[in-house]
Amino acid sequence: MERATFGGGCFWCVEAAFEELEGVESVTSGYAGGHAENPTYEAVCSGETGHSEVVQLEYDPDVVRYEDLLEVFFTIHDPTTMNREGPDVGSQYRSAIYAHDDDQLGTAEAFVEELENEGLYEGIVTEIEPLETFYEAEEYHQNYFEKNPNDAYCTMHAAPKVEKVREKFGEKPAADD
Repeated sequence: MERATFGGGCFWCVEAAFEELEGVESVTSGYAGGHAENPTYEAVCSGETGHSEVVQLEYDPDVVRYEDLLEVFFTIHDPTTMNREGPDVGSQYRSAIYAHDDDQLGTAEAFVEELENEGLYEGIVTEIEPLETFYEAEEYHQNYFEKNPNDAYCTMHAAPKVEKVREKFGEKPAADD
């Protein structure tokens, strides 16, 4: 198993989308990229800790490749809006990839360069940096969409991302196919 960490807006939405993928064994909502130790949701939302809302995936690279995860990540959020995703505004909602090693760092940088060269996005603002520390979010944030599918926010914002993943990646082949 390997780990990957992404920030693409509200972690409820990102978590719900990645949970749809075969080979992703677990998705944990949390915080990364900040300077305060053991941040709380309230502190992160204040914008004063420097953290972003992220999800950390544990995945089987024999089933889903890191490049596949990057493709999903860039499909489910807008990487061209600074400190914003949909209705959520603030540095805690920034687009970010937190690499677990040099291979992930290089792969993510090359992936973004390819997206820009292909003209798929104009002005990608996604931060790519090594993961220093991941803090797990409070329990009530874990599996939020699964526990609260009728929540208005989930219905309007998470559900469309889940549906997009199901439509676009539902039949994704295994990494070695």
